[in-house]
Amino acid sequence: MHNVIIIGSGCAGLTAAIYTARANLAPLIIAGAKSGGQLALTTEVENFPGFPAGILGPTLIDNIKRQAERFGAKYLKVDAVSVDFSGKPFKILTSSETLETKAVIIASGASAIWLGLESEQRFIGKGVSSCATCDGYFFTNKNVVVIGGGDAAIEEATFLTKFADNVIIVHRRDALRASKIMQDRALSNPKISFKWSSALEEVLGQDFVTGVKIKNINSGEVEEIKIDGVFVSIGHKPNTEIFKGQIDLDVKGYIVATNETKTSVDGIFVAGDVQDHVYRQAITAAGLGCRAAIDVEKYLASSEK
Repeated sequence: MHNVIIIGSGCAGLTAAIYTARANLAPLIIAGAKSGGQLALTTEVENFPGFPAGILGPTLIDNIKRQAERFGAKYLKVDAVSVDFSGKPFKILTSSETLETKAVIIASGASAIWLGLESEQRFIGKGVSSCATCDGYFFTNKNVVVIGGGDAAIEEATFLTKFADNVIIVHRRDALRASKIMQDRALSNPKISFKWSSALEEVLGQDFVTGVKIKNINSGEVEEIKIDGVFVSIGHKPNTEIFKGQIDLDVKGYIVATNETKTSVDGIFVAGDVQDHVYRQAITAAGLGCRAAIDVEKYLASSEK
């Protein structure tokens, strides 16, 4: 019987592990086969406090993991296959065993929706990104493309104009889907241009992105453009498939939190991007992980009275 099991090993889950471990709760982290969250796919991180020269994303994750293990957290690099939150103790089925626990922190994160191109995947962290706030600075005085036409894509493109010389929005339709105010901002920005009725065909480069092939959907014509970065902004998907029917989710699949980190099931807590679809930053995820850990500590203390 575990005191607390943490599902997820990004900033939120590992921060929660540090705090619960220091509270002598001996947390167990179900890290997932692809551990580390979004930071594991990132190269340089320059906006995480405490690292004035920046730090590599995987290095930052490894540092937080080792810090949690120093205080007694255990780490399983397996996936949670299913959960049963219908009664106590809570049950979590992994690929190898069934685990029982008094409390759970869900920090399974959200995944960027990618186009699925082989070249796109090859250049993630090497010029291909899904987060302008995270990586925009690296493209100062450079040229980038943004894939998408909704509010998120237009917001990313507008943000990128603070750094990049030119931002090209590539959209499959002949008109944007974004709200009117966001459209007006983009259409009036001299740094932003558009490739309408177009799709990303291929990302080009050797070690880093040097260009893209853009295909016009109507004519079939393929154009090659020299470019330094590609920002894919077609949405995020919360990693909540195994929690459907177990706890309350919103219409987009994000976990609904009440009273900070509590979910609809007493004893189940949530932290990070699996709940937060607004900020999606490493530091905000870490902060939510801290909150969830403190809430779990209070919950277990009151349960034992």
